Formats: sequence, C-alpha cells, structure tokens
Amino acid sequence: MTDFKDRERAEEAKFALDGETAFRIAARRNRLLGEWAAGLMKLTPEEADAYRKAVVQADFEEAGDEDVIRKLLGDLTAADINVAEADIRTKLDEMTVEARRQLLGEV
Repeated sequence: MTDFKDRERAEEAKFALDGETAFRIAARRNRLLGEWAAGLMKLTPEEADAYRKAVVQADFEEAGDEDVIRKLLGDLTAADINVAEADIRTKLDEMTVEARRQLLGEV
C-alpha cells in the first residue's frame, strides 16, 4: 500500500513540475517573440521592454496561442510591418524551441 501511495505522490509531483515547466517555457517564448516583434517595429529599448511584457501578458487572455498571435499580428500590422500570420506561427515554433533550450539549459 505504501508503494502505491509513494508512486501516486511521485506522479502528482511530476505532473505539477511538468505544468510549471510548460508555463515557464511559454512565458519565455512569448518574451522572445516580443523581442523579435519589437526589433521589427524598431522600438526603443524602453519600449521594447514594455512590449515584451505586454506580449507575455497577452497570453493570459485565453487558452492557447491565438491571443499572442492576434496581438503580434495586430501590432505589426498597425506599425505597417508586412508580416503574415504564417510567419508569426513559424516564429512562434522557433521561439518555443529556443525557450525550451534556454530553460532546460539553465537546469
């Protein structure tokens, strides 16, 4: 019985850690996306810092990545930057890989 309880606790701890890791990867990915978009928009360092934070915040609007994609597409379009939604999705995938590499490289 103790073995079962120990295994159950270990699985719960792993589930919580996996969730926390996924959250941290998404937040870092969004910061990297904000940095990329800020560069395209030629924002000042102060504006770029605020923009990176705004992109991270945008991810809390709804589940999934659509809120971040919508924000980036809207902001880049408003800044008269010619970028397609497919380009943003490609960059999102690239930044997910980079964020995971950075985060797991810290451990």
